[in-house]
Amino acid sequence: MSEDQITVAETTLGYSFDDPALLVEALTHASIADARVYSNERLEFLGDAVLGMVVCEYLFKNFPDLLEGDMTKIKSVAVSRRTCAKIARELGLLEQLRLGKGMQMQNTLPSSLAAAVVESVVGAIYLDSGYEAAREFLLEHLEPIITAAAESGHQQNFKSVLQHIAQDRFGDTPSYVLLDEKGPDHAKCFEVCVQINAQRYESSWGQSKKQAEQQAALNALEALGVIVTNDAGELLVIQPDDAEIEEADDPEIIA
Repeated sequence: MSEDQITVAETTLGYSFDDPALLVEALTHASIADARVYSNERLEFLGDAVLGMVVCEYLFKNFPDLLEGDMTKIKSVAVSRRTCAKIARELGLLEQLRLGKGMQMQNTLPSSLAAAVVESVVGAIYLDSGYEAAREFLLEHLEPIITAAAESGHQQNFKSVLQHIAQDRFGDTPSYVLLDEKGPDHAKCFEVCVQINAQRYESSWGQSKKQAEQQAALNALEALGVIVTNDAGELLVIQPDDAEIEEADDPEIIA
């Protein structure tokens, strides 16, 4: 990256690096790196951990009345691929990302790539200036999302909603398919997708099978047009129960 490109990227982020090499690494996709170890994947790994810590600490300190289960549900929204991808697009980070020619030719880049670049940037900021700098960067974007989720109670059980929708529309009960699992026994992550009849929906990773299943159920509800995310990051039910989308004049905010 040239100095001008680095300056543009720093302006986009609202953060100036003491070590610009970290920013370059954070914006280097594996498709263009000489080797994957020189891509942003290691920073993504670190940034994911920092992201989780920032959200957990914020919830613990600012919502003393929330139980563990409620905090976990709100965290799942705040750290989700969907939320991170939204932040990446708002900041224009995909335009700053260094990609191989094959990736550059794609009309639409996957949301997983957008989410990953946010995590790699967070990892880079953490290494450059420490936890507080990374925390400040994240909360600027996450505070409204966390607050909205907490104020709405975020008690929605996406699996329960999906079961009702699937039985009503398709006469079938959703099944949850474990696609993959990674990590040591004490810190495993699980990839799960929802299947209704023969149709599978976008998978999701979680730190437990239950967490992954809830997020996968949300993916399916969005694909079915039952839930959408507005510009504030809130999840809106636009087709409650059996109502048609056109009749949902007053969507219910659930997260």
